[in-house]
Amino acid sequence: MTTPFPFTAVVGQDDLRLALLLNAVSPAVGGVLVRGEKGTAKSTAVRALSALLPEVAVVPGCRFSCDPASPDPSCPDGPHEAGPGAHRPARMVELPVGASEDRLVGALDIERALAEGVKAFEPGLLADAHRGILYVDEVNLLHDHLVDLLLDAAAMGASYVEREGVSVRHAARFLLVGTMNPEEGELRPQLLDRFGLTVEVAASREPDQRVEVVRRRLAYDDDPAGFAARWAGEEAAVRQRIVAARELLPQVRLGDGALRQIAATCAAFEVDGMRADIVMARTATALAAWAGRTDVLAEDVRQAALLALPHRRRRNPFDAPGLDEDKLDRTLEEFSGESPDDDPDPDGPGGGGGGPAPDAGPQGGGDTGARPEEGDGGEPQPSGAGAGEQPAARAAEPFRTKALSVPGIGEGAAGRRSRARTEHGRTTGARRPRGALTKLHLAATVQAAAPHQRARGRSGPGLVIRRDDLRQAAREGREGNLVLFVVDASGSMAARQRMSAVKGAVLSLLLDAYQRRDKVGLVTFRGSAADVALPPTSSVDAAAARLDSLPTGGRTPLAAGLLKAHEVLRVERLRDPARRALVVVVTDGRATGGPEPVALAGRAARLFAAEQVASVVVDCESGPVRLGLAGQLAAELGGTAVTLDELRADAIAGLVKDVQGTSRRAA
Repeated sequence: MTTPFPFTAVVGQDDLRLALLLNAVSPAVGGVLVRGEKGTAKSTAVRALSALLPEVAVVPGCRFSCDPASPDPSCPDGPHEAGPGAHRPARMVELPVGASEDRLVGALDIERALAEGVKAFEPGLLADAHRGILYVDEVNLLHDHLVDLLLDAAAMGASYVEREGVSVRHAARFLLVGTMNPEEGELRPQLLDRFGLTVEVAASREPDQRVEVVRRRLAYDDDPAGFAARWAGEEAAVRQRIVAARELLPQVRLGDGALRQIAATCAAFEVDGMRADIVMARTATALAAWAGRTDVLAEDVRQAALLALPHRRRRNPFDAPGLDEDKLDRTLEEFSGESPDDDPDPDGPGGGGGGPAPDAGPQGGGDTGARPEEGDGGEPQPSGAGAGEQPAARAAEPFRTKALSVPGIGEGAAGRRSRARTEHGRTTGARRPRGALTKLHLAATVQAAAPHQRARGRSGPGLVIRRDDLRQAAREGREGNLVLFVVDASGSMAARQRMSAVKGAVLSLLLDAYQRRDKVGLVTFRGSAADVALPPTSSVDAAAARLDSLPTGGRTPLAAGLLKAHEVLRVERLRDPARRALVVVVTDGRATGGPEPVALAGRAARLFAAEQVASVVVDCESGPVRLGLAGQLAAELGGTAVTLDELRADAIAGLVKDVQGTSRRAA
């Protein structure tokens, strides 16, 4: 067995260690989400925590870790007699990103259930994690259907496995710990809210601290057991402090004053729902117990807010997580007095306003918000080789767009954009199972078995079912796609208001891609070349950041942009062949620079049409005279053109036509 890196040997990362320890003191806090760049000891600290947790009393032989003091009456291995039980170390169970549904919740033997009526159940990771830690590395990359199962289990404290009327239930209460790199994509809001606390980690910029990190890591790699032995004293001290804090926790008093501060803070920062208030209360109580106190102080409330609120403040994926500490201090100071029950002359609940008014927030100030029809104000922009670079324009406010989809039926990763054959969704038919049976089609199974009952010697009421009779339900759902943005950043697009509107449109499409669980990529072209500003990724935050700093100016090498996008798609097909692409070209359709730029752009566009790549051209041309070049480009691509106005109109539908049909008509 590998010796884990000692928890107390982790250098720095004070917030991370504190959040993990608070959950060890009070599992009711609700877990920790650790966000940060790669190589910041996220996984190391989480794996080290399990060694500090007190042992767990379990019913001997129970696969579901029932507590002998109060065994689960519906345990599949029960019923259990009350008794002293046995003790074992607390478990930390890791959920791989690519795990199957059956691996997470457990598997039911469908064949035995139908033929014999026997609930032959093999527990999954949720059962293993009961009364322990469930750790998900790269939790933001977890498939949607696994996220749904985690949400259900976390909300109900139980896992349900159902197969065509046969069901198994078992307790599943666990400490959920997830780590993620935000550059690879954000979490769904529902799962984000399930984490009690969140911490942001980053590598230290202090040379001395970095030296100490390297020194300890090298010492551990050379002799893990010896290194752990040198830290055994510190580990034991922290373990004893956790036990003492757990014993003190029921005696901690959360007064009315602290409760009012918690409620006022959550109201001032406009967090949704009441879960934040509850988590803050539990965290503040755990902080007091960890400090050896029986009263919750204002400093506990403040620290609880810094850990429990930042991830609940995000309204969309472009909002930076974090908390305005000055505003937090003002709120705590305003509500630091006596509660209304102790005030001889109260003004009533909320103190005549219920807290300070929330800040306006980053809404772009006196920004552009310009509608696309305002165009570039009639100011022509230089497009020659000597055109100077223009500073980056701010994006207009994002808006809701209509759904763009890839035609046909795919088999890509689960998402919410295009039709696909998936393991989840509505049933459209039946087929023989390939590998393990996961979704039984009962009617088709009975139909396959019925003609053979006499030959199989059926004598009782039940059907005689064999493996060849089983039929898998064929389901249709939605997949996520690769949305590759090809953005014209040339001088013809450089007018301030026009580029602001263009960036606002791309941000709107990025937000739509986030909600539909797509991968996104960004190719830009200007001057004499095209650049991959962002290789395909699940992080729309990264795409938005690159778009925000995008400079403009110079000629319009449209052919170079299309060829670069074609190369990106070629490489991505090798990496993820099942994920279909949607190319969104944002341009006014002009092509300048080099010999025969228009002809070259046409030939490059026809490569996409020949490979039947779904495409949309967002026409950014404005002004009283329109050349219609974007429409011509869309025809060459075998796709559809849409103006900026139409992109936000409610009447627009079916922007991406059937590529095959369009190609045949063009031929």
